[in-house]
Amino acid sequence: MAFPATRLRRLRQTGALRSLVRETELSVSHLVYPMFVVASGPQRTPIPSLPGIDHLSIDGAVEEAGIAASLGIPAVLLFGLPASKDELGSGAYDDEGVIQLATRAIKAAHPDLLVITDLCLCEYTSHGHCGVLRDDGVVDNDQTLDLLARTAVSQAEAGADFVAPSDMMDGRVGALRAALDERGLSETPIMAYSAKFASAFYGPFREAADSTPQAGDRKGYQMDPANALEAVREAKLDVDEGADIVMVKPALPYLDIIRRVKDETGMPVAAYNVSGEYAMVKAAAAQGLLDERASVLEALTGIRRAGADIVITYHAKDVARWLNR
Repeated sequence: MAFPATRLRRLRQTGALRSLVRETELSVSHLVYPMFVVASGPQRTPIPSLPGIDHLSIDGAVEEAGIAASLGIPAVLLFGLPASKDELGSGAYDDEGVIQLATRAIKAAHPDLLVITDLCLCEYTSHGHCGVLRDDGVVDNDQTLDLLARTAVSQAEAGADFVAPSDMMDGRVGALRAALDERGLSETPIMAYSAKFASAFYGPFREAADSTPQAGDRKGYQMDPANALEAVREAKLDVDEGADIVMVKPALPYLDIIRRVKDETGMPVAAYNVSGEYAMVKAAAAQGLLDERASVLEALTGIRRAGADIVITYHAKDVARWLNR
């Protein structure tokens, strides 16, 4: 149904997996809740640009994951803020890194909750780019693949149920699949950020994840918003390389892409309702310009109707409470 059977047999046996496809209705079982985990600091620190979302210590992440699970949300997506950064983003593939520690702690406390780990170097590099930089400031695609593969193995060995590469390097899904298989992790699925656009809607996230590039931008490896055909082609390439789920990011400005990717690939499709989309609704609702509940449910239903099987959203806890009433 939503996920290929071969790599998810173990998850079914633990009772963690449920159907994420029910026509075009929106249900709690379609939701994934993103969380930002910090290596040190208070249990919770509010993120100003994302009202209702906090930076979480590892203990805080365990508590927040428990709240999500109690609401029936089937999965969380973890982003890590390390204690220190360097040019190679070594904190990403440190077996004692923030994401690895958080994954172990969450899985120990909530074994039936799916843990998806974002797989990228941008939060860990001192320059803020998603890969290793050459001397001329351009990302070195091939050298980056090696580090991403190390990160995938480290995250999977820590207990991640899915790894989710968001870097947009060429060939990274194939490299990750090969590395995981070589280490006996062939049942670890890959949720690939396949059509990730160079979007203006990422602003609040970059503050939350402390991942703004120190120089330049990401247009060299993220996609031009005008390129629909390229989005479909990228998704098909990821499928050919071994992706189990393909993702479109952002969601609302790219509903047509969600539908085209779904129709062209026939694969499970995730859509990321990103930070800017969330922040706009929150700001308008705070000023009394929108009914927050009605607006969020309409927007997320539209994402489902466009073809998304999985909706990644910061609204997840609120939506779960609304739908569970």
